[in-house]
Amino acid sequence: MIRIRPTRTGDIALLPSIEVSAGQAFRTIPELAWIADDDVLSEAQHQQLLRVGYCWVATDDGDQPVGFLAARPCATALHIEELAVAGDRQGQGIGRALMQHVMEEARREAFAQLSLTTFRDVAWNAPFYASLGFRTLDDSDMPELLAAILDQEAAHGFPPRSRCAMVLPLINR
Repeated sequence: MIRIRPTRTGDIALLPSIEVSAGQAFRTIPELAWIADDDVLSEAQHQQLLRVGYCWVATDDGDQPVGFLAARPCATALHIEELAVAGDRQGQGIGRALMQHVMEEARREAFAQLSLTTFRDVAWNAPFYASLGFRTLDDSDMPELLAAILDQEAAHGFPPRSRCAMVLPLINR
């Protein structure tokens, strides 16, 4: 049974290893295999996100994190910085549960939309988010913040046309 709860300071030391484990899936895509060995969010970055953002973990029966989602407010949007599920727990609906949780929380907090950047053609990236209702932004409707994030990702080595920004408009209640 998976439970989603707010991230605690004591969870932070475990989150980089979850992201490393999740990144191993990129080894199946030759042109992106290098991502499996790339840097992940550090404990200091997780601490900062916990202070300024919205962070949750998916835990197992022993309350041990097996996945996480970290987001931060950006104007009227809640921007998803990272979603990761441990490799041995992927394909069990944990990522979807984390996304559904953040969607509910963002609506409750009256954010106008969720935003993120991701790979266009990786099955567990843009197609996954599209199945949740996210739409890919064209250059013509790209907010400056998301364009800047895509530029930073390109500078880091991500092939620019392989990446996209996506948004999910939220109905505020």
